[in-house]
Amino acid sequence: MTIVNFTPFSALLGGALIGLAATAMWWLLGRIAGVSGILGNAIGARGIDRLWRLAFLAGLFSAGLIAIAAFPQAVHFSMEAGAAASIIAGLLVGIGTSLSGGCTSGHGVCGVSRLSMRSLVATGSFMAAGFLTVFVARHLL
Repeated sequence: MTIVNFTPFSALLGGALIGLAATAMWWLLGRIAGVSGILGNAIGARGIDRLWRLAFLAGLFSAGLIAIAAFPQAVHFSMEAGAAASIIAGLLVGIGTSLSGGCTSGHGVCGVSRLSMRSLVATGSFMAAGFLTVFVARHLL
C-alpha cells in the first residue's frame, strides 16, 4: 500500500489551530466548540448568544473561502456521491449527533481532552462506525 497524501506539517498545524480555537472558546466564552450544538442552537438563540454562534459559523465558512483563495492548489474538492447520497449522509450525521449529544468536534476534540467519559465513549463509537463503514464499502460492497 502506497501512502499518497501524507502531509504531517499541515496536519499538525491544522490540529494545533483547532486545539487553540477550542481552548480560546472555552477560556473566553466558557463554551465547548461543538459545531453541531452551535449550529443547532443558532436559529433559536437570542441576543449575544445568537451573535457569537453566528460569528463562529461565519468564521468557519470564511476560513474555508480564504484557504481556497490563498492556496488554490492545496485545496481540492470532488464529490463522488450524488446529491441524494449526500443529503441522506447529512441527515444520518444529524441524527447521530442528536443521539450522542454532540458531534466529533464537541466530543472528539473538547470532550476527550477533558477526559469526559461520555465523550470517550461517543468518540470510540464514531471511530468504530467509521472503521466499519470503510471496511464494508471497500471490501464487502
